[in-house]
Amino acid sequence: MNIRIYVRASTKEQDAERALNDLIRFSEDYGDQYTKYIENCSGTKLERPQLNKLLDESNKGDILLVESVDRLSRLSQNEFDVLKSKIKEKGLRLIIADLPTTHSIGTDMTSEILNVINSMLIDLLATMAKLDNDKRKERIKQGLARSGYVPTGKKANTAKHERIAELLQTGKMTKDEIAKAVGVGVATVYRVAKTKMQ
Repeated sequence: MNIRIYVRASTKEQDAERALNDLIRFSEDYGDQYTKYIENCSGTKLERPQLNKLLDESNKGDILLVESVDRLSRLSQNEFDVLKSKIKEKGLRLIIADLPTTHSIGTDMTSEILNVINSMLIDLLATMAKLDNDKRKERIKQGLARSGYVPTGKKANTAKHERIAELLQTGKMTKDEIAKAVGVGVATVYRVAKTKMQ
């Protein structure tokens, strides 16, 4: 049996490994062999490279350990049903660190009851995670609208971005000078520096 620890954050700027050490310590109650899967990908996507890898490598009886339901899913109910089916097909036991009813192994009778309760709780928490994500997006949209921001629909000028990257690499000009030379705002130079110069 292997404990498959899955940690996720939505973007590279967020720390997906934030809860990893706690989960490794938590996993010691179930065994000493674990594999970690670290993902920077939205929980609203069913297709995630590390989650797919985890499912591919899993064997019947392995444990899928996550910090909370929203680290596993912010999916629609239909997509969450697909994910649950994949987990069940692999014979994985899902343990959620912040959901104590998933921690214990009971007798046959109590296991069946706990399975039903856990299934309902996990569905409820997954639905709440999805709703929370939808509300957050809506609040961001409302905030932008109130501030007067109007999306332009313009696509990034890749030629200018390449020129900015070239000038940044020379190290001879300040970001303000590069912005003036290329004819963009200094925020664009910082954005290019962050994405292309990593």
